[in-house]
Amino acid sequence: MALRYLKNVVTLELSAEKCNGCGICLEVCPHEVFAQTGRLVAIKDRDACMECGACAKNCPRGALRVRVGVGCANAILNAALNRKSSSCCCSDDCQD
Repeated sequence: MALRYLKNVVTLELSAEKCNGCGICLEVCPHEVFAQTGRLVAIKDRDACMECGACAKNCPRGALRVRVGVGCANAILNAALNRKSSSCCCSDDCQD
């Protein structure tokens, strides 16, 4: 089961017109957000995305976009690293 942060708030976008189905996003995504569908790739679980940006950074066709470091994933990572920054503050751990 993939982790969920917040439902329906992920900034991840996939342009089917630009995707060539190379599958690099499948390899670099730590939460299995993508699936191969025929010759192309599709988003299978958008809410599992932690907005790390690995997919967009590695996509040779620029088919993926995501605002890196936003949302609850950023807050969770900052809290785990004991960083003080603005965050979603969805848990007591990320309070400044």
